[in-house]
Amino acid sequence: MLDTTGIANFFKVIVQLDNDKPVFSYTDANDVPATGNVTFTEAGTITYQLIDQTSRGLKFVGVAFTTPFDGIVDAVTLSADGQLLQIIDLDKMPGCTEFQFVLSNSTNTLLVLSPDPEIVNRKDP
Repeated sequence: MLDTTGIANFFKVIVQLDNDKPVFSYTDANDVPATGNVTFTEAGTITYQLIDQTSRGLKFVGVAFTTPFDGIVDAVTLSADGQLLQIIDLDKMPGCTEFQFVLSNSTNTLLVLSPDPEIVNRKDP
């Protein structure tokens, strides 16, 4: 089992349609606009809650990493209903990793990719 004690981050991932193109935006727990990027100086967890404003039945099905073997992120978990996604970072490896959310929809069998937020691991100066 992973030791997930440390910093907790929470973001809402809001998806809307603009001429049938998904548009992603992020807010923090207080609904303040955010980038979705996180910098860690110790172990932590990022929780993303999907806010689907498309009426297309979006669900998180995973996360795609551009560098999945760099050791920056340690685990990803999904809720059974696809509305919550957690990224666990034990902050063992310094560096930066980029990723995209992968979402399914109830309209067809095609998958949706988000723009890429990033996770940065830094040691305290």
